[in-house]
Amino acid sequence: MNNPLLVCALEDEFSLKGSNYDLLYTGVGKVNAAIHLTEYLFKKGRPEYIINYGTAGSKKVNVFSLVDCTKFIQRDMDVSELGFERYETPFEGELSKKIDFSTFEKNPLNDLLTCATGDSFLASDSSHAGDVVDMESYALAKVCLKFDIPFIAFKYISDSADKDASIDWKANLRKGQKLFKKSVLDSLELF
Repeated sequence: MNNPLLVCALEDEFSLKGSNYDLLYTGVGKVNAAIHLTEYLFKKGRPEYIINYGTAGSKKVNVFSLVDCTKFIQRDMDVSELGFERYETPFEGELSKKIDFSTFEKNPLNDLLTCATGDSFLASDSSHAGDVVDMESYALAKVCLKFDIPFIAFKYISDSADKDASIDWKANLRKGQKLFKKSVLDSLELF
């Protein structure tokens, strides 16, 4: 059986190497995430499961918290002018709006939150979809759904997705990796 795969957008978010998992950096955004994960799967084969770790913003979860996300929506998908619901990908049947991996068996946190992914960094006083917002998880979840690979995301809340989000994200970018190691990787015996 293959080791699990840990996927992060940036090395600045997580740089602790471990021996019981493979580590992939995808770069920022949904397209980069999907391309690099798919390329990995074709070159290296199917891992036992995939964990995504990274930073996220949230108006609903306290900054400096570590949470798990098992449900994923595409917050910048809006084809409502053609009669589809907001966040719904047209013509994809029952999985067109939300991807749900809540049955992930090895989840040490069990918050079961919804991550709203989009290709924009949220920094406004407006509310946002989902419990947390990021820029890669939906794409990773969709690749995992396509290839029938168990998936979960763990997000360190680096900012409140408000007007100070860019300052807070830069200041807190690296702060979650030790918490993630202790709360997730150690409990899964991956480090």
